Amino acid sequence: MRYIDEQSIEKIALGAAVLGTGGGGDPYIGKLMAKEAVRKYGPVKLMSIDELNDDQLVVPISGMGAPTVTIEKIPSESEITAPIDTLEKVLGKKVDVVMPIEIGGINSLYPIIAAAKKGLPMLDADAMGRAFPEAQMVTFHLDGFEPSPVTMADDKGNAVVLYPKDGVWSERLARVLTVEMGGSSSVCDYSLLGKEVKTSAIPDTLSLAEKIGEYLLDNELKEQLRINKMLDELKGYRLFEGKITDIERGLSGGFTRGKAKFEGIRDEQGRTFTLYFQNEHLVAKEADHLLCSTPDLIAVLDVETGFPITTERMKYGARVVVVAFPCHEKWRTQKGIETAGPRYFGYDFDYTALEELRKES
Repeated sequence: MRYIDEQSIEKIALGAAVLGTGGGGDPYIGKLMAKEAVRKYGPVKLMSIDELNDDQLVVPISGMGAPTVTIEKIPSESEITAPIDTLEKVLGKKVDVVMPIEIGGINSLYPIIAAAKKGLPMLDADAMGRAFPEAQMVTFHLDGFEPSPVTMADDKGNAVVLYPKDGVWSERLARVLTVEMGGSSSVCDYSLLGKEVKTSAIPDTLSLAEKIGEYLLDNELKEQLRINKMLDELKGYRLFEGKITDIERGLSGGFTRGKAKFEGIRDEQGRTFTLYFQNEHLVAKEADHLLCSTPDLIAVLDVETGFPITTERMKYGARVVVVAFPCHEKWRTQKGIETAGPRYFGYDFDYTALEELRKES
């Protein structure tokens, strides 16, 4: 067990924005909130899966909604911890450990805030290994665990308890409520025992995010070397370098949806590329040629700094390098691809692993 302090938060926020594939909420806002919580309540204990007891109650805490909303509608401490308080009343027992549901953006930092305020340890694991836009896109769902009871809260003091029959219904019901709550909410779902979390969660992802952040903040390395070091760690690839020439982005159904078009720069002048996203980047193409698709990870990095750019922060004229990494093996199972593969999101092609696509290019 070790502690998360302000310096750790700086690195985790940066690395989680890379693993968050453009989504998971704005990491800058989450970083400021998490740092303030640690200053106010003290550092947070970070425990590994191996340190988890079988009978401990582990609860994910996250934000739901469109990332663009949280830029203007910043959650409060009470909004973040309210779903935990409600869940404890429903279950009649105290939460022992909190964890992130995904390793992306603000949702990697939400549990730090909750853990600091409530004096709880935080688990070094998540249920995606990246960020996904929908609630059922978690390893807990793949492994057959139920999300109920689901507790939700908003900035107005509303608290809701749901008993959805499965992860898909959890997404549908919670998404509608989130829209009514103003486009963002705080959520606890998949409260499980330690022995269940050990079999299903993806371990050490906060430590991985921290390591990536450390690479990108290493001022002794040039930007391209920082990116290369990160790619080596994640067994990733450069897809292209380009300048954003057009971006379509809108709020629909509780998600930020759109696409960005790029013209190649440097060695890739004359080539054109497109990224499609729903909160997170889902598909990268060069004309009609597929470069990468969900559930593999796609990240957009500033070409000058190597820092990640989230979907809501992409702007016309930005010069970027787009990279991709293989997803966790659980997402390459039949159920994983059915749950978060390209056809689920309406794309008319089957999933092909990133490594196979790179061989073909």
